[in-house]
Amino acid sequence: MGIRAIVVDTAGTTTDLNFIQDTLFPYSSKALADFLEDNQTNVLVDNCISDVKDIALEPDASLERVVEILQQWIAEDRKATPLKTLQGLIWKQGYAQGEFKGHIYPDFIDSVKEIKAQNVRLYSFSSGSVDAQKLLFSHSDGGDLTEYFDGHFDTRTGNKLFKQAYLNIINTISLAPKQVLFISDVLEELKAAEQAGMRVMQMVRETTQRTGDYPQITNFKELSF
Repeated sequence: MGIRAIVVDTAGTTTDLNFIQDTLFPYSSKALADFLEDNQTNVLVDNCISDVKDIALEPDASLERVVEILQQWIAEDRKATPLKTLQGLIWKQGYAQGEFKGHIYPDFIDSVKEIKAQNVRLYSFSSGSVDAQKLLFSHSDGGDLTEYFDGHFDTRTGNKLFKQAYLNIINTISLAPKQVLFISDVLEELKAAEQAGMRVMQMVRETTQRTGDYPQITNFKELSF
C-alpha cells in the first residue's frame, strides 16, 4: 500500500528549533503585556484570559498576574491551548510588521513541490496552534508555502505523545493508517503514531539527537516514494 499522505512535525523537522526558542518565544513573552492590554475586549483574547485563570486555579487573577503566568508557561514551554492561541495572535502581529520571517529548512522548501507532484497529501502537526503554523509557512524564507498543504493539526486534535491524536488525524483525513507517513524528530511522537498504525520516519538533523529503531532521514531530499 503506497503512501498517500505525509504528516510533518514542525520544530526540529521542518523548522529549526532555535528559531522558535530564540526568536518566536522571546518575542511573544516581551509583547504579551501590551498585547493583552490592547486586546482584552476581543472575545477570543478574553476567552484565553479566562482559560488561563481556570488552568492556573486563580479565578481572581489581575491582568498583570495573567501576563506573569503566561510568561512562566513560555519559559517552561507549557503546551497550554490558551497560551498557544495567544502566541499565534502575537506572532501574526510580528510577521505582519516584518519583525521576523518564518524559518523553514531549505530542503523542505525544495521538497514540497516534489511531494505534491507525486499526488501525496501534506499535513503539519504541531503543538503550536494551527494559526501559528499557517503564519510560519506563509511568511517563510521560501515565500508562501501554504498552497502545498492540505491541512494542519494542533493540540486540539490531541496530545502529540498519545496514540489517540494520530487516530484522530487518520479519521479526519479518511485514509488507511498505513497510507500515512508521519515524520518527526521526537521518538515519543513516532512511537504514538506507530501505535495508531501509521508509518513513521525519524528526522535526524543533529548528531546529538536521541535516535531509535525507526527508519531515519537527515533531510527531506532523502525521502523517496
